[in-house]
Amino acid sequence: MTRHYGMDWLRIGAFALLIVYHIGMVFVPWNFHVKSLHVEDWVRLPMLASNAWRLTLLFVVSGYASRALLARSSGTGRFFANRCYRLLVPLLFGIAVIIPPQPWVELVTKHAYAGSYWTFWAHDYFRFRKLAGIMLPTWNHLWFVVYLWAYTTALTLGLVVVRGNWLQRAFDRVFGSWAVLVLPVAWLIFVHGWWFQMAAETQELYGDWVAHVTYFPAFLFGFGLARSEPAMAAITRWWKVGAVSALLGYIAIIAVELEWPGDIVAPRWIYPAYGVAHALEQWGAIVALIGIAERHWNRDHRWRRTLTEAVFPFYLIHQTIIVLVMYALLPVGLPGWAEFACLLVATVIGCVLFYRVGRAIAPLRPLIGLRLHLRPTPSVL
Repeated sequence: MTRHYGMDWLRIGAFALLIVYHIGMVFVPWNFHVKSLHVEDWVRLPMLASNAWRLTLLFVVSGYASRALLARSSGTGRFFANRCYRLLVPLLFGIAVIIPPQPWVELVTKHAYAGSYWTFWAHDYFRFRKLAGIMLPTWNHLWFVVYLWAYTTALTLGLVVVRGNWLQRAFDRVFGSWAVLVLPVAWLIFVHGWWFQMAAETQELYGDWVAHVTYFPAFLFGFGLARSEPAMAAITRWWKVGAVSALLGYIAIIAVELEWPGDIVAPRWIYPAYGVAHALEQWGAIVALIGIAERHWNRDHRWRRTLTEAVFPFYLIHQTIIVLVMYALLPVGLPGWAEFACLLVATVIGCVLFYRVGRAIAPLRPLIGLRLHLRPTPSVL
């Protein structure tokens, strides 16, 4: 496979957006581990501009990257072993070391937990049952890694069972036309507008069907797209229509949110229409972004290689930094804009330090999702 620099930039941008989105979670009136004193209802509106598609996009680009990794592997077994090593090792490290400050801060700020962090980690975190309604230990934002590993496992089993290129040829034939936009939208309308009617995800893997019927097909689509010139050409033709669809879906969602703001529960009759708008925004934005990546971003830059390597370590650590910094800022009493600025700067600096230290020390590299190189290449960060 020829490396697609545009998809690299899209993956980098998707994870960067995730970091900014999680900073926004501190200020929006949705549930999060710690909250600013400046929670504002209007923050929901810009958050909803990416809420429908940001996670689905991550699974699409992850499927695309998985196809590239498979092409570089000596076989399906080696591919799966590598993915287990690169996903499960940082996942276990994250659950044991990176994640614990998040539930501790949540217990302290929301449930008056009196113990120190070390007391919490040594005596309460590994209880394997709930404390104040919070299941411990937990994977929190690392649920994405769990789901990605599960989907990779299912994909590997499929590769073992299904032989030949007939599925790829079928993918090219179906998605090499306007169907690349229409069929996924139709499926997502069925999921969000009728089958689950905007049901919330649990992020607990077992029983989280609304997530699986959304993200697993997206992962498989990315896997097929990586070797499909007809589908990429169709996306290039239809990406502007996708952008318009996403914009119309977002406008409809905003109209509903403004009509029933805050804690006001919308009537059930609006759910199917909301699901249609959600689906239009969700897949329309993904087609638009992939089309832009194909047309305008498919070029290399000296920062691209480092940023591509750094996004996973950034993802591992960013939410813990956000939660701890917000917890430290609570007694300071800064205005909301200053809190946001502090969170953004601290998160970027903390992520860069985590990445630089982890990549420079060979035994730490696997723990943050990097290859085990005793002499790592220079980094521009």
